[in-house]
Amino acid sequence: MKKATAAAKSTDTAKPAAAKEAAVKKVAPANRTAVKKVAPAKKAEAAAVTAPKPPKPPRDESRTALVRRARRINRELAEVYPYAHPELDFENPFQLVVATVLSAQTTDLRVNQTTPGLFAKYPTPEDLAAADPEDVEEILRPTGFFRAKTKSVIGLSKALVEQFGGEVPGRLEDLVKLPGVGRKTAFVVLGNAFGRPGITVDTHFQRLVRRWRWTEATEPDKIEAEVGALFPKSEWTMLSHHVIFHGRRICHARKPACGACPIAPLCPAYGEGETDPEKAQKLLKYEKGGFPGQRLNPPQAYLDAGGRPAPPLGAG
Repeated sequence: MKKATAAAKSTDTAKPAAAKEAAVKKVAPANRTAVKKVAPAKKAEAAAVTAPKPPKPPRDESRTALVRRARRINRELAEVYPYAHPELDFENPFQLVVATVLSAQTTDLRVNQTTPGLFAKYPTPEDLAAADPEDVEEILRPTGFFRAKTKSVIGLSKALVEQFGGEVPGRLEDLVKLPGVGRKTAFVVLGNAFGRPGITVDTHFQRLVRRWRWTEATEPDKIEAEVGALFPKSEWTMLSHHVIFHGRRICHARKPACGACPIAPLCPAYGEGETDPEKAQKLLKYEKGGFPGQRLNPPQAYLDAGGRPAPPLGAG
């Protein structure tokens, strides 16, 4: 009797165990499938967390560290853009000062497409000073704000004839007295027509030096002073070209190509733009993206580097 009771108990205990084991077997495949589906997402999430990112300079960066980082950025950019140059076509100081005045509120490309016609008809300050404003306006119409620009270029031509014997002066204090010529234009002329160092604080330059935390200033003259203090004066002109080239080609205003940027490890603003290398590559402009540049007659070094001349006005 005791033996029968024990056997019954054993049978009763075995039934739940067998049922439990069967339940586990039914559930197990579903669990394994779920694990397989979730695993890639977890791996991707883990990879995203552990993916290396360029280090950001600390906000309390010392003056010495800032100078070293700024100069290293300039050296890196010099290797990327050894052919950096002013992107306005010109053959003499007069053409450069006029082209720079015309470049306000438009692209260098549009200026370069317009000035051949202007200089063909008015090759000297004397010619432009005596020009009929309506004729000049018609030529300058493609550059925008053509009435104001006509007044400026005719005015500066008259000033050159009356005050400087028809020659463009090579001093900052004289250049800024000309109609339409400010410090930015003056430094473009001094640096590229006379070989005298100057920093060109255009919109690209302002944007990049603030992204790089070289300065927090917003006024061009303060930016010029603070950035200039980080570099030897002899480097100012080429520094301007390097920064402006980089701003036009990679570090754009709206969508920087961070994933294709050669100075990403030195940039505090890394990540503001596209970080995926393939997507960033598609954002590159001019020779970096395989497109024509802004000059109709670029330097040979630019052509050797793979750059292409811009098309003339009306060429499509």
